Amino acid sequence: MSGTHPGRVPTVVKLGGSCLDDLADTWWDDLARHGRERPLVLVHGWSRPLRELDPRYRDPSAVLRDRYGNQSRWTTPEVIADIKTVSARMSEDILGRLERRGIAAERVLGSDGLVAAGEGERWWWRDKQLVELENLVGPITGVDPTGLKNLQPGHAHLVTPLARNDGGQEVNTDADRAAAALAAATGAGDLVLVTDVAHLLVDGEPVAAISARAAAGFRDRGATGGMRKKLRAAGEALDGGVDRVVIGSAPVTELLAGRTGTVITRS
Repeated sequence: MSGTHPGRVPTVVKLGGSCLDDLADTWWDDLARHGRERPLVLVHGWSRPLRELDPRYRDPSAVLRDRYGNQSRWTTPEVIADIKTVSARMSEDILGRLERRGIAAERVLGSDGLVAAGEGERWWWRDKQLVELENLVGPITGVDPTGLKNLQPGHAHLVTPLARNDGGQEVNTDADRAAAALAAATGAGDLVLVTDVAHLLVDGEPVAAISARAAAGFRDRGATGGMRKKLRAAGEALDGGVDRVVIGSAPVTELLAGRTGTVITRS
């Protein structure tokens, strides 16, 4: 990022689907202030809205576990359609909040040429047996940032983290790892993972700062569920050239200032 004007270096913010409804007006005021100084790339999750759309998404069978222990939502074409339904509603709300605060904003579907995905895992545990299932989920293999045409202060892109695989299928991807890939591809200085927990907890204690190596060690030793994915995403972002990753539930400028949350850096 050397030689890049600081005002042109974007901040990437992943908005957890489980916490969006809990973000106060003052949180959005703070994001808009930051957005007047730096380009914003926002990536949203959809976990809570999808569960609220249909009871079947609250059933444990809606989540699969592969042979390596990784969890993923069982995604069919119908699930993709429901993701688009809830994402459209969420996007309208988020874009409206930003535009009322003077930030021009636009929505981008990751599957419209922005995010590419590889072949997904085909073997999943069902009823204590490994069975072959078609699951429209794929690992991110690339990001084409030319789809984000207006990276400048006062403007935000809101990315729905769907992707397109080599066969042209629209697939589901992990939102945290999509945010990490976007941060690396756009030369972002910071990736902020906004969630419903205030800090990373290691052995029950909040951690204010941690190295990428120590975070990866904890990820493989004791992290579970969503935090494990966030730590994997953090490592991928830092490997891709991002300066730091911050995890927390506070306003973005508070997290970036290190006054709360957990900061992860390469060293």
